[in-house]
Amino acid sequence: MALFFFIGDLTKYIMYFFFLFLCVCVSPANAQIVHSGAACNVKDDNISERIYTIKEGDTLVLQCIVKGHPRPQVRWTKTAGSASDKFQETSIYNETLRIEGIQRVQGGRYYCKADNGVGVAAIKSIRVDVQYLDTPVLTVHQTISDVRGSYYQEKTVFLRCTVNSNPPARFIWKRGSTLIEQSKDNGVDIYEPLYTQGETKVLKLKNLRPKDFADYTCQVSVRNVCNIEDKSVTFRLTNATSPPMIRLSVNDTVVVDPGQDVPLSCDVIAGFPPPNVTWSRYPGLLPLSAQVRGSKLILRAVTPADAGFYNCSAVNNVGNPARKNVNLVVRSKFSLITPDSNKDSETIQMRRDLKLSCHVDATPQDKVNYTWYKNGAPVYNSDSLILLRSDPDMAPGTSSLEIVDMKFRDLATYSCVANFPGSRVPELRVDINISQNSVSPPMLAVPPGGQAVSVREGGTAELACLVVDGKPRPPVLWSRADKDLLMPLGKTMVETPDGRLRLRNVSRDMMGAYRCQTATYNGLNIKRREAQVQLNVLFPPTLDPVFQDVRARNFQTVTLRCAILRWNPPRLTDVRWYRNGDAIRMPMPDLKEVPELKFKLEPTNNGTYECRVSNIAGTSTCTFNVSGTQPYNVEFYFDTPNPVRILKGNNYSYNLQWTQKDPEATDRIMGYWIINKQNLVYTQIDLKGKDPEKGVLLSHTISNLRIPLSYEVHLAPITTYSRGDFVSRIIQYSEPQPWWTRYHVCGFEDERICGFSQDRSDVFDWTRQNHLTQNPKRSANTGPETDRSGTKEGYYMYIEASRPRVQGDKARLLSPLFNVSSIRGPKGSGRVPYCISFYYHMKGKHIGTLNVLLRVRSIASVDSVMWSRSGHQGPDWKKAFFNITPSGPFQIVFEGIRGQSFEGDIAIDDVSITIGKCKEENTVANAASYHILRLAFLLIAIFLCTF
Repeated sequence: MALFFFIGDLTKYIMYFFFLFLCVCVSPANAQIVHSGAACNVKDDNISERIYTIKEGDTLVLQCIVKGHPRPQVRWTKTAGSASDKFQETSIYNETLRIEGIQRVQGGRYYCKADNGVGVAAIKSIRVDVQYLDTPVLTVHQTISDVRGSYYQEKTVFLRCTVNSNPPARFIWKRGSTLIEQSKDNGVDIYEPLYTQGETKVLKLKNLRPKDFADYTCQVSVRNVCNIEDKSVTFRLTNATSPPMIRLSVNDTVVVDPGQDVPLSCDVIAGFPPPNVTWSRYPGLLPLSAQVRGSKLILRAVTPADAGFYNCSAVNNVGNPARKNVNLVVRSKFSLITPDSNKDSETIQMRRDLKLSCHVDATPQDKVNYTWYKNGAPVYNSDSLILLRSDPDMAPGTSSLEIVDMKFRDLATYSCVANFPGSRVPELRVDINISQNSVSPPMLAVPPGGQAVSVREGGTAELACLVVDGKPRPPVLWSRADKDLLMPLGKTMVETPDGRLRLRNVSRDMMGAYRCQTATYNGLNIKRREAQVQLNVLFPPTLDPVFQDVRARNFQTVTLRCAILRWNPPRLTDVRWYRNGDAIRMPMPDLKEVPELKFKLEPTNNGTYECRVSNIAGTSTCTFNVSGTQPYNVEFYFDTPNPVRILKGNNYSYNLQWTQKDPEATDRIMGYWIINKQNLVYTQIDLKGKDPEKGVLLSHTISNLRIPLSYEVHLAPITTYSRGDFVSRIIQYSEPQPWWTRYHVCGFEDERICGFSQDRSDVFDWTRQNHLTQNPKRSANTGPETDRSGTKEGYYMYIEASRPRVQGDKARLLSPLFNVSSIRGPKGSGRVPYCISFYYHMKGKHIGTLNVLLRVRSIASVDSVMWSRSGHQGPDWKKAFFNITPSGPFQIVFEGIRGQSFEGDIAIDDVSITIGKCKEENTVANAASYHILRLAFLLIAIFLCTF
């Protein structure tokens, strides 16, 4: 029986160790997002998500530290915006997400997903908030009903200042250097208009006075968040200030011939300050040949493609911009000769039908009048001559003259005259000489050896398609044989009068087949003649990688590959390998294979390797930085909990934490060198035989630091043969100890708010702010203007009652946990008394309730209401205090409950939790000492800044 129980216990232990083995060797993925970029602020919101604030243009670096066996794969995704050009389609598979020069549209929620096939994938998210402040735009307006003459002799003027920012900007208006305050000047009104894009403030000058003619400055600020400096714009208001007015030098419609230069002038006839004049075109951009000289626009050698509406705009930020436009019509005149289509003929023959067609592009097209002449005499309809006002077989607005059964008497010069009846637009005339030898079909030919043209990249090429015969001689049109490709200047087709296409600064993208064809105008209306010319661009090989950092352990085989992606001609002439600039002696490699170099890595052959690949067009290089001794740099961890520890005297220590990037890439890392730059103390950190793991935090305590100095430290990994590069970071002193051991009073001046925390089970949060950080859009008639001490710089905590808050919503602020077990009570007493005191502000007709609760930690936490106030309590800060005798570890909970509507902001400040019963005078004295101390620090700071 004993043997049976022994076997049963043995089986149980075997199964236990088996499952333990599985837990150790196979564990699900775990992920954590850390940051090492230029963060302005990192905080947690009420849904346990981290918010990362960064300035626009800075570099965002997020790292997903993962744990789990097998090693998890990491994938970054995003819900909005874009982290790279194709972030939505191709997620980033890398532990580190890096975005250089982050833009405002790249803000959003980023997800790090780690999966190793065991259990459920681990997902962590971080919200990136990009902060920015644009330069404001100031415009000046007046009410339309006031316009009765000169612009600024009326009563009311509006200065509108608009800016885009994140967070919302605060506006300051100045007249000269004097701050404008609405309460101190009855002649102004400052307000925010409805339905505006971005942040907007309007300064309204009522009953314009002589002193109102001055320099006005709109200054915007986001209160130096992310070190974003304030920006401003200044406008000088005078009695001459007026909106712009312009006049064009041409009529609304301008009709010109192809090849003609067209000057357009936009003259400013009114406006102060002097307006800025700009030209634009619709549709499309200004032609490449266009020249803008101040208010003048010159179009050189216009073509039909240059036609369109040209717009002139004048802006001086006063009133609305002045705009004028002109419609440019470029005549595209052509005449077509159609031999007898019934006989499928391409030549003019007697006793056959012949059609002459005439077309002019104009606006309006249907108003063009065509008149035909034969040897100068008007042509009328007859049995042998038929006039068509609008030929259905041709483009709209085309007139045709059909000669039926052509005879000898029909050989003559025919003229087509187009004009606008009753218009000053000059008429357009096209002459067509019809004789048996005056018209012949064209022939198109490529010169011998011109079917393929080769040129080096960056050079000049000439493609030729010549019209050998044909009367009249047509121009040649060039296009890419691939219809999806455009010509070098962005056009679909280029016309050449002599058939020669000249291309400058040729690139590899221009390589391919080019089609040449005769134009349909200035010739017979017959099938086009076509030919093709192949452009061959010679360029050196394109290699991958251009640069690669290769790390490996010494005495292992390293393989370097230099892939050839594109090259022309596709025949290599040479492949050579170099180390540190010296050629490596080796057999000539096979030029048809991917260049490859294999060698055994040793401490003596670390260095820079180059693979130089050549063809007749040039040489390109793959560069490899190969190291088996130099490890990767460390990556600092910035979220170390409680990194500062106070020592005896005026000293403190700092717990420095970091992770080692790819620790197994090179030789074993034995330790780290750490340098304190201030005193140049070198310290070696010994890992004591324990190898660093990827993504696992390492730590080292730096002692003997002086309060309140900051220090710059450098850290580098060490291997047997070498060390990595030093990476630096700044150690900043901060107050780590509990706030009640310092001042007895918490004024919420530190961003850590004295160890208080938001209750995650409530509906919304308490907010920390002072007078300078108040939202300019905040609700009036509720909430404090300053903190309890009355200084604009002093902070306090408050609840915001505006939307989306609704009646009954609760916000709870938790104090740090007090462990009463370490404190002895008075003689004969089993409990220790504590005094709770604070200041509260409850101003507003919709004030709800402020409760102060005692939360005692035991088997189950119990909350008891110790103090409560409801409704409006006046405009001033008021003091409250009470005693507690908790039975165990406890917290103080400040619970704010939203009232009926938005005028219900509740605030608290100067919270004190001290051992012993309340003594009002002592508490007041302590609070006064605290504020005197804070004022002294403020005066010292001002003194130092002055010097």
